[in-house]
Amino acid sequence: MPTKPATPEDRPADRSAVRVLLRLWPYVRPVRGRFFGAAAVAVVASCLSLVFPLVLKWLVDGPVADRDPGGVWLGALYLLLLGFAEAGLFGLRRWLVARPLSSVEARMREDLYGRLQRLPIAFHDRWASGQLLSRGTTDLMLVRMFLAFPLTFLVVNGVTLLAGCVLLLAQDWSLGLVLLTPVVPVVVLCSFFESRYAVVARRAQDQVGDLTTVVEESVLGIRIVKGFGRHRSQAESFRRLARLLRSTELAKARLLALIWAFITILPELAIGATLVLGTVQVADGDLSAGTLVAFLSTALALRWPVESIGFLLAMSQEAATATERYFEVMDAEVEPDTAADGGPGAEGPDGVRFEGVSFRYPDAPEGAPPVLDGIDLHIRPGETLALVGATGSGKTTLTALVPRLHEATGGRILLDGEDIALMDRERLRSLVSVAFEEPTLFSASVGENVLMGAGQEAGGTELRRALGVAQAEGFVDRLPEGAGTQVGEQGLSLSGGQRQRLALARAVVGRPRFLVLDDPLSALDVHTEARVEAALREVLKETTALVVAHRPSTVMLADRVALLSGGRIAAVGTHQELLRGSGEYAWLMAGEGDGER
Repeated sequence: MPTKPATPEDRPADRSAVRVLLRLWPYVRPVRGRFFGAAAVAVVASCLSLVFPLVLKWLVDGPVADRDPGGVWLGALYLLLLGFAEAGLFGLRRWLVARPLSSVEARMREDLYGRLQRLPIAFHDRWASGQLLSRGTTDLMLVRMFLAFPLTFLVVNGVTLLAGCVLLLAQDWSLGLVLLTPVVPVVVLCSFFESRYAVVARRAQDQVGDLTTVVEESVLGIRIVKGFGRHRSQAESFRRLARLLRSTELAKARLLALIWAFITILPELAIGATLVLGTVQVADGDLSAGTLVAFLSTALALRWPVESIGFLLAMSQEAATATERYFEVMDAEVEPDTAADGGPGAEGPDGVRFEGVSFRYPDAPEGAPPVLDGIDLHIRPGETLALVGATGSGKTTLTALVPRLHEATGGRILLDGEDIALMDRERLRSLVSVAFEEPTLFSASVGENVLMGAGQEAGGTELRRALGVAQAEGFVDRLPEGAGTQVGEQGLSLSGGQRQRLALARAVVGRPRFLVLDDPLSALDVHTEARVEAALREVLKETTALVVAHRPSTVMLADRVALLSGGRIAAVGTHQELLRGSGEYAWLMAGEGDGER
């Protein structure tokens, strides 16, 4: 089971949401003009709401007190125009940020996908696919929503509150101080809420990733689920995780309800106290009715900025958590394109050499023996070497080291005298072609899947040749649209043997200098296997190949055979030599042992 990312409890105690969110700046910088423009427009629109109380004060103390109908209608017109202006400015803000923030989300998603392609196989072995999917979907949606609304309105509401407080104190400082009494307890409550909510938000988003993993595994493994009647157990696993997520979401809701209740009650109490004191002052003649109306209108206009603090902080914490999860992937160390220095290669072809190669998986327990230990092997130019060994002997691991799907932890591998650790990965993988025992096909056409193994210039001629080598022409031509037929996700619309033949065609289509085949014929019937082997012999004459073999028929494709036992090369020779000289090899070829990895 892949390991999970860090839990909320694993994070540093001094984790700052602001520092985390500042990491978004490189993505926002290209659109900062429209973004800051939208924020400025929103500030102006919000501050317009504070003009309403001033108009009301003028109306009450002027036209209303003087019984002037014309003045009342003029005041109403002013209020209507202010309303239209405020609505228009907020609409302009939305228009200004919509396109830029969509581009920010798209760039972040592209960068995440590119990063996933460059991360080593060891990373993908450790991470559940659902956790990665949730980072590219749910988390980025939360980031976009934060940039579009909470970030802007934290600034807008802050400016509005500051301007409103100045107006309140300017109108009547004693009533202003009464109204501002809840500021200190609200700040303390917000600090308490933010720290608690951050932990719960992180837990919820990690649980979304776990739930996504279960759904993805159930869909991809639907044949196993149905075949073994495990739909109830899978449903129970899903139900258990869904309930866990539900309880976490309810914990978030309780925290949000608590902070919202306090943030609503405290200002309301202050407004009530202000109303009582202001009414007394008006009755005593110390305050005009217009001033009291304007004061209370200003206070009511500030209710939204105050009451919104709770859910704006909640959305900000969720965005900070989403950003943190996003950069957990972006900060992971990628495969280097090139090494520090190249070094010269050999003057002529030298085939493939393994010199003292060892390998240990990064997550192996400390003290566990290496999977491969001191491998010395030479595959001559143009030679085909079969690799034979029992289960767990390290065959698949050894083949994965040649294209650097895994990095050797000791020794070196040379291709025509050049150390692969010092080669550019793109160049290395243009020289080495691979076909795995478990073929993977993509949701694309048959032709597109096969031509993935060739350069950009490859076309129909190369495709037909590769299909011929893999003995796939017959079934491909019978497909509804031939090589243009879409094979569907994972190629599950095809049989195992058909998928394996297409994977083999993909490996040979580019006429590679070096070919690595991991038991490429295991899913074929005897007659098809014989035809594929006959065609494959012609291909192997033109390349240097390492072939993992489990059956004598596959071994016969090779010029020599290497026996891998316990992570070491136990013997090298022809098939007949090993049959005579190695009891383990004879036992394997007798069909009493097989293996992978």
